[in-house]
Amino acid sequence: MRAPYRHTKIIATLGPATESKEMLAQLILEGVDIMRLNMAHASHQWVDNAMWFIREASTEVGRHVGVMMDVKGPEIRTGTVETPLSLATGDQIEFHIEGAVPSSEIPSVSVNYPGLPGDLEVGSVVLVDSGLIRMKVVAKDDSRVRCEVLTPGKLGSKRHINLPGVYVNLPSLTKKDEDDIRAGVRAGIDFVALSFVRQAEDIRILRHFLDELGSTAKIIAKIEDQAGVRNMQEIIREADGVMVARGDLGIEIDYHKLPLVQTDLVRACQKEGKPVIIATHLLESMITSPMPTRAEISDVSHAIREQADAVMLSGETTTGAYPLESVQVLKNIIGSIEPSVHADLNTGITLGEPKVKMLHSAAVLAQDLGQSGIVVFTRSGLLAYKLGALRARGVPIYAFTDVESIFRQLLLPWGVEPFLMPFSEDPEQTILNALAYLKRQEWCGPGTWLVVITNALASGRIVDTIQLRQVE
Repeated sequence: MRAPYRHTKIIATLGPATESKEMLAQLILEGVDIMRLNMAHASHQWVDNAMWFIREASTEVGRHVGVMMDVKGPEIRTGTVETPLSLATGDQIEFHIEGAVPSSEIPSVSVNYPGLPGDLEVGSVVLVDSGLIRMKVVAKDDSRVRCEVLTPGKLGSKRHINLPGVYVNLPSLTKKDEDDIRAGVRAGIDFVALSFVRQAEDIRILRHFLDELGSTAKIIAKIEDQAGVRNMQEIIREADGVMVARGDLGIEIDYHKLPLVQTDLVRACQKEGKPVIIATHLLESMITSPMPTRAEISDVSHAIREQADAVMLSGETTTGAYPLESVQVLKNIIGSIEPSVHADLNTGITLGEPKVKMLHSAAVLAQDLGQSGIVVFTRSGLLAYKLGALRARGVPIYAFTDVESIFRQLLLPWGVEPFLMPFSEDPEQTILNALAYLKRQEWCGPGTWLVVITNALASGRIVDTIQLRQVE
């Protein structure tokens, strides 16, 4: 068996630094499991090109990756400012909705959200430019909001606005998101990450849209504001996975509570058996430096100890000078930390039907055997996702499927190593084919004991079984 086995998955974002087929091939060989397409500024032609390069590079190196489209989602931004405004503490500035007559008394900047005056109250906090400029609402009318500057800064064009604690009445899916998703579905994406998820209904709207497009892409809910945190339980149950998007989330909540919220989200996902991704600023310094800071190493280590399913790189692999090194750093940290994590199974998970409950016994047996693994056959991915959620450290989960889309979606859950293989009508032959493949590809050596979860024919009936098989 290959050692050490890596349970935690790595997601890398595609960008100018990594979008060539040659660089993609290196990233895939280095260990990236899923490539993320950030649609904040991407064109549909870029999506087509990126998907072609990813699939071609995967085929050439013999290692496939999943593709996640991250849609921009609803957001509030300032309009164009001809000359950046220098704002000092105590200054006043006005935000007016598009089409409104700006005040002539103080600087006035347009915003793209017509509901801004209605959503805010006098005394509300407004954060501009990723929270760098802090303001307080001192007056408003139907089309304008007047703010006093609390933290000075320079305000330029198209700056992002956060309204901590305010439920913003924006649609969960924008027209741009819908157009981007259509392009992604045509190109063959495996996951859709939905930004600023505030309630379970946001997920249902996206799922209905994907169903209409005939897509089976899994939905990843990005938790980025206080509403998403409050409604985490219902969101996690409705979504296929969660991303702890610490950029906006760290602005929307008190910064010192961010680690606590991250832990709550990870535990809630593990209880529901849903994958959880830790994202944003993992190795931010490596955009310009070949080595991470000690604080970043500790941050990534914390995510590994909490047994998050995946860690994600953003700027490090889009515009960074050291994309390959960033992936290598994640692999090194994972390799050092994972063996130190407790091997206790996730006992808080709800396993449901008897066939799924059987997975717990398989995980216990595989851990007791030592140097073992679990072989599972699936066409829906459910059993493999649940096995990953059990967190049987030290036990590789070899998931065989004959459905190509499921194969790539199995690249996300913790500990799961998927394989695409035709199934025989004879369950026994399928098992033998799988064991032969694992031996041939040197995943398991001769004599290795494996726990096999499969169907078996007994007296003319198909029954679910746990079997103990030895690789010959």
